[in-house]
Amino acid sequence: MRSRYCAYALGLASYLKDTWHASTRPAVLDLGETPRPQWMGLEIKKSDTHQVEFVARYKLNGRAHKLHELSDFVFEDGRWFYRSGQFPQAS
Repeated sequence: MRSRYCAYALGLASYLKDTWHASTRPAVLDLGETPRPQWMGLEIKKSDTHQVEFVARYKLNGRAHKLHELSDFVFEDGRWFYRSGQFPQAS
């Protein structure tokens, strides 16, 4: 999870696609949006064998935002792959 966060922060689309499970990987992943988000930090809230709950904070156009996701991963061929994510309701 941390490596994927860093890849988003650095704009490394090829790494993100390489760590995305083939069954859910998008054909195109464009991280070239303008203006580009400024990623501020990652907090791992909870994790177990195949799931990670996290909050990633970023700024866009000077405004603070957060991405709260419950991510599912699968282990295949000796590697972990991101499969999907859900967005928990704000409490």
